[in-house]
Amino acid sequence: MKPFRELISFEEAKKIIMEKTKEMERVETVKLLEARNRVLAEDIVAELNVPGFKRAAVDGYAVIAEDTYGASHIKPKKLKIVGKIFAGEVARGKLNHGEAMEIATGAALPKGSDAVVMVENTEKVGNEIKILKPVYPGANVSKEDEDIKKGEVVLKKGEILNPAKIGVLAALGMESVEVYEKANVIIIPTGDELVKVGEKLEYGKIYDINSYTLTTLLKPYANVKINEITKDSKEEIERILENGKDMDYIIFSGGSSVGEKDILADVLIKKGELFFHGIALKPGKPTIFGRFGNALVFGMPGYPTSCLTNAYVLLLPSIKKRCRINEKEIVKEAILEEKIVSTIGRHQIYPVMLKNGRAYPVFKESGAITSMSRANGYIEIPANVEYVEKGSTVKVHLL
Repeated sequence: MKPFRELISFEEAKKIIMEKTKEMERVETVKLLEARNRVLAEDIVAELNVPGFKRAAVDGYAVIAEDTYGASHIKPKKLKIVGKIFAGEVARGKLNHGEAMEIATGAALPKGSDAVVMVENTEKVGNEIKILKPVYPGANVSKEDEDIKKGEVVLKKGEILNPAKIGVLAALGMESVEVYEKANVIIIPTGDELVKVGEKLEYGKIYDINSYTLTTLLKPYANVKINEITKDSKEEIERILENGKDMDYIIFSGGSSVGEKDILADVLIKKGELFFHGIALKPGKPTIFGRFGNALVFGMPGYPTSCLTNAYVLLLPSIKKRCRINEKEIVKEAILEEKIVSTIGRHQIYPVMLKNGRAYPVFKESGAITSMSRANGYIEIPANVEYVEKGSTVKVHLL
């Protein structure tokens, strides 16, 4: 065994990670149906008006507004019905004074008309309608550029594409869009004790949990590849680092502690860059952060709760910055339902279940994945706090 070189504070660790994380510059073109949650790499300037024609905003009758002036329930105006228009159809001919056309919501106005009378304000008698309320020019009509005006910047570079924004692109007839690439990530499960999920589990071995939790967490933002389980050897880790040096991230699960087989930090010192090894944090003390070639390297703790907790608070913010995802963290205040005893000198990330404004501690131990499976948030306990009393108001960071 060998001691950690130096523990840095949780805040210092976050600062170093974010300073070393550079925003993505690579771009790619993707189909609209593949663009959700991607980040625009260009301003979108409308090349056409939407809807592109004057259309009825309500069901009713297309009219010349002047023909309705003075209409009332007592003294209605009568107009001849000369046609019917449904959405997608174009009326034949031009509407003349004294005439009206029945029109459905979304249908294009016939030439000559300039307003729509709502069906509720009419009374149909044979092939005529009685107008019971006057309208003004433009009433109940959507202009040709009502939604989008040609030449308008409708979406800006850096915006995250959600269903509504993808709808805007579709309205402009765009089949694809230019976005920033996702981060390329490779996850390296290490440890002689690990067994691939699906294989027979021998006594003293455990299944590889961390590859699944990390991949699931990162997949919305990254192209994630899982490496085969790697033995704890200097030669194997050097080979993996060399092969992955052009990735955006190389993430080791395990191999970050201080046992005689935990050699990732030594390899980074000799052949890459080691920014820190060890954080005054619980769980997650043995976390490693460095660089090899172009790739940022994370050495995550092997214990499942430690690994996933650190991934939420240290790795995920870096991935999001790399991918230009600027999402605001959701934090809610709650009443703590049980006393929590912390560890003086180490900042603690403590998983909780937030329910009806109350926070219930669910942490078991760093090796228990159920500590996180039962949590929907976490609280932070500063390094100089020994305990948090039941009934205290705490800030819950939602997962």
